[in-house]
Amino acid sequence: MSAKSEPHPRGGLYFEDFEADAFFEHRLTRTVTQMDNMLFSNMTLNPQPLHIDAHFCATETEWGRPLMNSLFTLGLMIGISVNDTTLGTTIANLGMTEVRFPAPLFEGDTIRCTTRVLSKRTSRSRPDAGIVEFLHSAFNQEGTLVAECKRQAFMKRRQIEV
Repeated sequence: MSAKSEPHPRGGLYFEDFEADAFFEHRLTRTVTQMDNMLFSNMTLNPQPLHIDAHFCATETEWGRPLMNSLFTLGLMIGISVNDTTLGTTIANLGMTEVRFPAPLFEGDTIRCTTRVLSKRTSRSRPDAGIVEFLHSAFNQEGTLVAECKRQAFMKRRQIEV
């Protein structure tokens, strides 16, 4: 890797490093727990019994057990991608679109994630930045897709030497 293509000291890639259709299988995986679900739901003031009440889930839902909070799943999926892609190089997230949860994630499941670069373009307003669109996908231990979203990230460009 040449000096020009060195990642950020924290490990993230710069705007120039991303190419459309690049694919990342993230090394980090995570088994989700009841405590994750309880803490996240309570910290976000979400009293939905579908996430925090095992008796309710066993007696009143088709699942028979609590579902992981979908916003926790979304955050975890994107968080897992950071080490391999944007650590130290993201200026801001611009948006998340087409968020979906095609299958449930349950306590005790282990999540693994992938990211595909969909597109990139230089910023029209800031020459030091560009926009990269990612497709993040999360799978349980059986390979079932449990979450997916497109994310638009405002990314740092390398310092251009004059």
